[in-house]
Amino acid sequence: MAELAHLMRPGTLQLPALPPLALYVHLPWCLRKCPYCDFNSHEAKNGLAPDTAAAYLAALRADLEAALPLIWGRPVVSIFIGGGTPSLFEPAQIAELISDLRARLPLEPGCEITLEANPGTFERERFKGFRAAGVTRLSVGVQSFDDAQLKKLGRVHSATQAREALAEAAAAFDTFNLDLMYALPGQTLDELARELDTALGFQPPHLSIYHLTIEPNTVFSTRTPAGLPDADLASDMLDLITDRTGTAGLQRYEVSAYARDGHRCAHNLNYWQFGDYLGIGAGAHSKLSFPHRVLRQVRWREPAAYMAQASKVSNEHEVARKDLPFEFMLNALRLKEGVALTQFLERTGLPPSSIAAGLQQARERGLLAADPARIQPTARGFDFLSDLQQLFL
Repeated sequence: MAELAHLMRPGTLQLPALPPLALYVHLPWCLRKCPYCDFNSHEAKNGLAPDTAAAYLAALRADLEAALPLIWGRPVVSIFIGGGTPSLFEPAQIAELISDLRARLPLEPGCEITLEANPGTFERERFKGFRAAGVTRLSVGVQSFDDAQLKKLGRVHSATQAREALAEAAAAFDTFNLDLMYALPGQTLDELARELDTALGFQPPHLSIYHLTIEPNTVFSTRTPAGLPDADLASDMLDLITDRTGTAGLQRYEVSAYARDGHRCAHNLNYWQFGDYLGIGAGAHSKLSFPHRVLRQVRWREPAAYMAQASKVSNEHEVARKDLPFEFMLNALRLKEGVALTQFLERTGLPPSSIAAGLQQARERGLLAADPARIQPTARGFDFLSDLQQLFL
C-alpha cells in the first residue's frame, strides 16, 4: 500500500515502540440536541430507522476495513462506543457492531468495551441486552437528578428515569460510570450536595463530573442561561465534590474523573497517557503512531456524507514536531499521578530536552512536583491546569 510505505519512510522522530492502541466508534444520533453540546450529534426525534442503522453499520465496516493496513497486527486495548446517544441502537445492532469489530481486530484479553447510554432511551431489560451483546462497561449520562435543571439543560429524561436507569445499570454491569454536571444555572452549594447524595447513593464504581462550560457554536453560546455560578462558587463546588467522593471511597485520578480501586476507565487513560486511537464513524478523530511520525485523521462529519464515502477520511495531517510537546502535556497533565518522564520519549519520539525549559519553569512556580523522573502536577498545578499546560505551547 503506497500510503503505508509513505508513512513508514524515515523522519525526524524516533519512537522506540508504538503505544497501546484503542478504538473509538462514533454513533452520531440523539433524540434531541442539548443546548450545551458541541459534539457531533444529530437529532433523530422519532428514533433511529432500522434501514438507517443498517446502512451506518455497513459504513462502519467499510471504514474499519479501509483503516486496517495502518494498524495491522496491533492489539486493541479498549473500545469506546460514543455519540450522540449510542443506546438509540438496539442491543441486536450493538451485538452486530461488536461482532464486526471482533472479526477484524485482535482484542486484548479482557478488552474494555464501553457504551454511552442516556436514561431517555432506557427501557427495562435494555441494558441487560447491551451486556449480552458484549458491552462490558456502561456510561450513563445522567447530568442531574433535578427535574428543573434537566429541563434547563434540554435533557429528554426525568430524574425518576435517571434513577431507574442507574439501578438497571448497577444490576446488569460489574462496572459503570455515572456522568454528572455542576455549576448549573442558579445552582447552590446545598443543591449540589443533594445531587451528590443521590449520585453516591447508587455506589457508582466510576463518576465523571463536569463543570458546565459555554462552548462556541452551541445554543447556550448565543442564549447563555442566567445565574451561572461565579468562579469562587464553582471552586467551592469542586472542593465539595472532591471531599464527598473521597469519603465515599472514590479517588480523583483525573481532572473530571473519580473511581474506586480497579474501576478507572482504561480507554480514557489511554488518551491521557498519549496512547494511540483509531476513530471510526461520522466526525471521528484518530491519532496513530509510526516509527518516525504521528498521524491525525478526521472522518466526514455529516452522517449522510460519511455513509457515502466511509472508506475515505475527510482530512489527515502529520503532527508537527514542534506541536508534539503541547499535545502530550495537554493530556498527561490531566492525570493526578502524572506520567513517568520516560513516557514522553516513548510516546513522542522527542528527547526530554525539548520540554526541559517548560518543566523547569513549572517547578519553579510550584505547578509541577520536584521529582525529576516524573511529570506530575502539584495540587496547585491541578487547580491552575490551563496555566500549567500553556507553559508547553
